[in-house]
Amino acid sequence: MAKLPDKKTIKELADLLADTGLSEIEVETGEVRIRVARQGVAVNAVVPAPVAAPVAAPAAAAASSASGAGDLAGALKSPMVGTAYLSPEPGAANFVKVGDSVSEGQTLLIVEAMKTMNPIAANKSGKITQIIVGNEQPVEFDEVLMIIE
Repeated sequence: MAKLPDKKTIKELADLLADTGLSEIEVETGEVRIRVARQGVAVNAVVPAPVAAPVAAPAAAAASSASGAGDLAGALKSPMVGTAYLSPEPGAANFVKVGDSVSEGQTLLIVEAMKTMNPIAANKSGKITQIIVGNEQPVEFDEVLMIIE
């Protein structure tokens, strides 16, 4: 049976999150994996079971397909983990739609992280060719949100 992590290690990781402003951190040593995340108050300690290996395969496939879009020069990626909103408020028109021309610095969507609304601006001027993220969809750090060409 795998050894469970001690409270001191979990506390040190939680303190590291607070000091650095990161939203989550994961450490793996042998059979013990500890993931500490700041969405609400979440501290998780996970001891992987042999059944966990098949679960990683679909995640790896999804990551590889998403990374293909991320290689595009016009990929606008999420700078944080949170929830994407395509409009400034419920019921309002979206900031942009496919085919719109945008200017560098123009707000394209909002990512809510820890109850803070963070405007996400165009990283370059161009035309929106794809909107990959859906409204109110959870997004991960470095996930491709839109393509600007």
